[in-house]
Amino acid sequence: MDYKIEVKDLNLTIKSNVILRNINLKIEAGKIYGFIGRNGSGKSMLLKSICGLLKPTTGNVIVDSEDIYKKDIFPSNTRAFIDKPSFIGNLTGFENLKLLADIQNKITDEEIKMALKKCDLEGQMNKKYGKYSLGMKQKLAIASVLMEDPDIMIFDEPFNGVDNKSVEKIRSILLTEKQKGKTILIATHIKEDIDLLCDVIYELDLGEIITS
Repeated sequence: MDYKIEVKDLNLTIKSNVILRNINLKIEAGKIYGFIGRNGSGKSMLLKSICGLLKPTTGNVIVDSEDIYKKDIFPSNTRAFIDKPSFIGNLTGFENLKLLADIQNKITDEEIKMALKKCDLEGQMNKKYGKYSLGMKQKLAIASVLMEDPDIMIFDEPFNGVDNKSVEKIRSILLTEKQKGKTILIATHIKEDIDLLCDVIYELDLGEIITS
């Protein structure tokens, strides 16, 4: 079987601290994968390594049959929301996404607006980001991943700070993307967030996968 993503014998050490230890994963296309663990368990660092943002000390990350660190490439079919997004407070939600979209220059303003609409931000797209609630900020970050329609979507704590209605909306968005054949990776420290959503859940502790 050809896997969408393979992680082979991945280890990450930063300043003598072991962050990830002997990680092996085989990720199939069109499924949702959850990574659960307390803060500091290594789940965010693992997602960074998978999407090309953090080179492992040893091991391989293979995306669509290409070893991204051996070839020193960023997987072009991947978009990620990891850590707190660096949006600009005095720009509107739309302007922030437009700024990101202009880097690749692949999508139109209408496609940006469609991503905002998917995330129930159509009515707030012209509002300054600094005036957004935490839930709106989370949804804008999700829209930033959706807007270019990537094959692989990676989300770190997408449910953090959002109300129950927004949680259900985000779940609905992700399930719709799965039905379109997208591969989705989600990290969270709250298992209930992903129990009903994920096809496979991995638990991390102290940089190791302890259950799956």
